[in-house]
Amino acid sequence: MNRDEFNAFCAALPQTTHVVQWGNSDVWKVGGKVFALCGWEEGEDAFTFKAQPIAFEVLSDQPGIRPAPYLASRGLKWLQHYGKPGLSDEELKAHLRESYDMVVAKLTKKKRAELGL
Repeated sequence: MNRDEFNAFCAALPQTTHVVQWGNSDVWKVGGKVFALCGWEEGEDAFTFKAQPIAFEVLSDQPGIRPAPYLASRGLKWLQHYGKPGLSDEELKAHLRESYDMVVAKLTKKKRAELGL
């Protein structure tokens, strides 16, 4: 997956918003809460997403995947796909969708209703 494909996938999820911040990173939010971002790691796209605890434990040691810099160091369960072999495009999309779903589930009932989610 490249940056354009990442942005297109995230844009297709319901009620998402996009901002560029943190050193020219594409940051995707739902209900004002971050669920995914794309920045650079040594000139390559690096995709960061929230993970379930079990996925965090299993994937953290896989080649091309690591606990997300800054986020994971603060105890948050975020992963970064930064190199090969990493995740396939379909696996990455599934994890991005799961991250989105996790963030939506944490929104208040009122906020979900406002967004139609």
